[in-house]
Amino acid sequence: MNEDTLFSPLAGGQPLADKLRPSSFDEIVGQDHLLGPDGPLRRMIDSKHLSSFILWGPPGCGKTTAARLMASDTSLHFTALSAVFSGIADLRKAFDDAARRRETGVGTLLFVDEIHRFNRAQQDGFLPYVENGTVILVGATTENPSFELNGALLSRCKVFVMKPLDDEALEKILVRAEKVVGHPLPLDSDARATLRELADGDGRYIINLIESIYNLSDGEILNREKLLKFVQQKAPGYDKDRDGHYNLISALHKSLRGSDTDAALYWAARMIEGGEDPLYLLRRLTRFAMEDVSMADPNALNIAIAAWDTYERLGSPEGDLAIAELVVYLGTAPKSNSVYTAWGAARRAAKQYGTLTPPAHILNAPTKLMKELGYGDGYQYDQDLPDAFSGQNYFPDKMPRQKFYNPPERGFEREIVKRLAYWERLRREKQGKK
Repeated sequence: MNEDTLFSPLAGGQPLADKLRPSSFDEIVGQDHLLGPDGPLRRMIDSKHLSSFILWGPPGCGKTTAARLMASDTSLHFTALSAVFSGIADLRKAFDDAARRRETGVGTLLFVDEIHRFNRAQQDGFLPYVENGTVILVGATTENPSFELNGALLSRCKVFVMKPLDDEALEKILVRAEKVVGHPLPLDSDARATLRELADGDGRYIINLIESIYNLSDGEILNREKLLKFVQQKAPGYDKDRDGHYNLISALHKSLRGSDTDAALYWAARMIEGGEDPLYLLRRLTRFAMEDVSMADPNALNIAIAAWDTYERLGSPEGDLAIAELVVYLGTAPKSNSVYTAWGAARRAAKQYGTLTPPAHILNAPTKLMKELGYGDGYQYDQDLPDAFSGQNYFPDKMPRQKFYNPPERGFEREIVKRLAYWERLRREKQGKK
C-alpha cells in the first residue's frame, strides 16, 4: 500500500482508540456536567484533594479515561483492576502495594472497573483501606449502585452519574478522528448520522466503527444503505438481567399509562429485540390491564389473557404480534386506577377496624342458640324485593360507613358511576322510610 493512501495513517500502527484517547479533561466529551469548569468532579480535581467515589454510567462514556486523568492531575499512582478478572488475591496485592507507596509519600488511586461484580464480602474488604486513606477508590459501574453496592461502601463514596454520549459528543469524536487520520470519513451526511445512531451513546463503539471504515473501505463514499451492509449493527443496549431491564419495563409501563401507544410499542420492541422473555413482558402487560385500565375497560384483562395464551400456543415470531396487539389495546384503552386505590383504602380500613364482627342481621343462624342471639334477625333477601335492593347496612355496627370506590367518568366506569348513584339514592330513600 502506498504511503499516501487514504488508509496509511492506520495501517499496521497504533490503534485509533489509543490515538484518540483524551490527554486532558477538556478532550473528554459529553460529561460537562461533571468535568466542565463548574462540574463537581472538576472542582475536586482542581483542589488536588480527591475522595473516594463511584462513577455510574453506560459503556463507552469515558469512566476509565477520566480516572486515569484524575490520577495524573493529582500525582497519584494509578492502579487498575477489573472485578471481572480479579479476586481476593489481586485486591490484597493492590492494597499491600498501596500501603508501601504510602510510606514513601505516594498516594494511590485504585480504579476498579465493574465494581458491582464483586460480591458483598469483597466489597466490605475495601472499607478499611478507604477509611484510613491507603487508597482513593474510584469504582466504575454500569449498574445502579443503589442495588448493586453495599450500603456501607456507598456511605463512604459519592456517586457521580456519567451520561451516554449525545449526538453532539459523538460528532466531536468523528471530527477528532478525521483530524488524527488526516482524511474525512468516506460517508455522506445521512450515513454519518446513521453511524452516530449505531453507536447509541457508546464512544468506544463508534471509534471501533470509524477504524473499521477507514481500514476496510476502498475509499467509496458510503450512503446509509451501504454503511449498514458494511457495518454489523450493534445489538440493542439492554441487559435483561440488570438495570436496563427495569428501566425499559418502567418506560413501557409509563408510556402505556400516558396513552402513548407508539412509544409503548417502541419500548416493547426494544425489550424483545434485547432478548427479554416474552412471558415476562406478558405478565407485566396483564398486570397493567388489571391495575391501570381496570374497570375503565374490563375487557382489557380478557385481551391480556388471550394474548398470553396465543403467545404460548404460537411462540415467536408469530406470537410476537399478540404482544403488539395487546400493547396497542392497552395504550388506546381508557385508564383508571380506582379499583387499585379502593383496594388499598379497604385494606387500611380492615386494619383499623379489624376486630369488629359483621352486623347480626347478615350472619347465618344454623343453630337455635344463634337464632336466640339474633343472628339473621331482620335480614332482607334483596332479590325478593321489587327493585332487588334492600339498602341494609353491611358494615360492622360500630364502623361508620366508608366509600372506597370512586370511579372516574371514563370508559365503562361512566356506567358504573350511574349504577352507584342509583343505589345510593335508593339507600337514602329506604333509610329515610325507617
